[in-house]
Amino acid sequence: MNVPFLTPLTPDQIAQAGVPGRWAFGYTDIVRFSEIDALNHVNNVAYVGWFETARVRYFRAWGLKNDEAADPQTVVRQQAIDYLSPLLLNAPYIIATRTVAFRRTSFTMEYVCFSEGVKATGSSVMVTLENDGVTKRVLPSDLLSKFREIDGAAKA
Repeated sequence: MNVPFLTPLTPDQIAQAGVPGRWAFGYTDIVRFSEIDALNHVNNVAYVGWFETARVRYFRAWGLKNDEAADPQTVVRQQAIDYLSPLLLNAPYIIATRTVAFRRTSFTMEYVCFSEGVKATGSSVMVTLENDGVTKRVLPSDLLSKFREIDGAAKA
């Protein structure tokens, strides 16, 4: 793929790269030395960081932010990663993410790491809170529309 690293990818670019499934948001990058463990492949914790980076970029693109006092706090309630195949130093990869389901105050995201095949998949449950950090905040209707129309998400 001839796209500069960390540049957002279009759904067509993600599909053309061979990533299986419907993904509306992603980016490409390369494995760095600092992400390698003693077994000479990507350390498990690197995937957590990659998925987090994708999630933050996705939030910005979809208009879900927490820069101002009135913005919701969006927190990780649960996260899981399935490590499928090793990824090595200097390998280019694609991270893609999407929302697959939503409820009144929470939503479920999925992630994929792809480099000549799926290397890892992940999921997280996100909850939106008021600024007190305790009270749940209802997801705005425009965000739910994006989840449905762009990601193909369904109400859980």
